[in-house]
Amino acid sequence: MRALVCTRLGKPEDLSVETLADPVPGPGQALVQVQVAALNFFDTLIIAGRYQVKPGLPFSPGGEACGTIAALGSDVAGFAVGDRVIVHAKFGTCRDLVLAEPAQLTKVPDGVSDEQAAGLTITYGTSLHALRNRARVQPGEWLAVLGASGGVGLAAVELGRLMGARVIACASSEDKLAAAKAHGAEIGLVYDPATLKDALREASGGGVDVVYDAVGDAFAEPALRALRWRGRYLVVGFAAGEIPRLPLNLMLLKELDVQGVHWGAFLDRDPDAHQENQRQLLAWVAEGRLTAKVHGVYPLEEYGEAMGLLTRREAVGKVLLRP
Repeated sequence: MRALVCTRLGKPEDLSVETLADPVPGPGQALVQVQVAALNFFDTLIIAGRYQVKPGLPFSPGGEACGTIAALGSDVAGFAVGDRVIVHAKFGTCRDLVLAEPAQLTKVPDGVSDEQAAGLTITYGTSLHALRNRARVQPGEWLAVLGASGGVGLAAVELGRLMGARVIACASSEDKLAAAKAHGAEIGLVYDPATLKDALREASGGGVDVVYDAVGDAFAEPALRALRWRGRYLVVGFAAGEIPRLPLNLMLLKELDVQGVHWGAFLDRDPDAHQENQRQLLAWVAEGRLTAKVHGVYPLEEYGEAMGLLTRREAVGKVLLRP
């Protein structure tokens, strides 16, 4: 089989496409023929050794994919050879063949393409977990999404709208806001830390109910200050760089909830809820209610161009590799 391989920590140009022996499934394992693998921003970190997951060398990047079960080891229930499945893993999907345990698989229904399914797990899974399991967003509530054109941000915009929230998309340019508006944002703001608090309060008529923050840094505190009474602040990530320090008196004065969103830990600690979220996402796609925007699909050999889109923050939607 062919695989995109990281043999030394570094940049995308340090990766290579190699020919490896085909893996064989052992007890409790499925062998999946990958049709499309999805890249995420964390893949640019994991190959540099700057991510919390640190696989041993050599390894393949890629935390999610869509493919077909090619073979099964013993003691695997609920799946059959030929099933189309999503594979969700911490790394290793950018290759022709992937070994996975049943807990890492979700069946893909008819009507959902490989491309839509491949990038559905991590960004949309993270955002659905944040909005449904953590913030418990309700119809009619105001939801502010910081970093609204990025992978998880665009997913939060689309899911928030689908769940009945009124979405304010916040991004660094009008071009990026256009994508968010196309996916359900009611209002778009080109954000500036100096004006963000007042802009959010004005747009929402007094304050937002939920802030979805995948950006952090100087944007965090003004967004927190824009929350109304008993608002919820979702800590999703720190794409802008610095991890902010939030003043606790703000939480006291308005009884605010600051809620961490660690999708990887949620997957391990509550697998049944994760699978329910997966089924819900796939059902929405099959019904045509969720689009799971794809930025582009690239041959495996063009991994440098594909990962460069993520490094430069140019991707709007999912970046996919086809082995």
